Amino acid sequence: MQQHAVQRRGLTERIFHAVSFEVIATAICAPASAWVMQRPVLEMGGLTLLLATAAMIWNVIYNAIFDRLWPVHRVPRTARVRVSHALGFEGGFIVIGVTIASLVLGIGLVAAFLLEIGFFLFFLPYTMVFNWSYDALRERFIQRRLTRLAE
Repeated sequence: MQQHAVQRRGLTERIFHAVSFEVIATAICAPASAWVMQRPVLEMGGLTLLLATAAMIWNVIYNAIFDRLWPVHRVPRTARVRVSHALGFEGGFIVIGVTIASLVLGIGLVAAFLLEIGFFLFFLPYTMVFNWSYDALRERFIQRRLTRLAE
């Protein structure tokens, strides 16, 4: 019982997870995109933070709409439903991200779309590596805590 209680993710940890995800991503994306786009790092860092904020807001909105239209008690979360969910989220966010990038950087929609594709190609593996690493480090932290509690 106590082990289960220690392993639950609370609001503080969820906030830490989201913020650390975005801070590390920004630290990577700002200089890389500045180099590719030949723009100042602060400008691209600002864009990255703006896109990250928009993605978090879109995530809340999109999931609320998705859950209302396809509630889990009526639509089982099969692989097909999860793929559709992910494609819908990413498709919607590409529209949002392209619009934001175009407006903030003063570039055309095609250039903004290419930039957004670049971010997408970065975030796919980054998300997997970050979460895998986070979960592994979290498990080690929990095991150490449980060992200390048992002593």
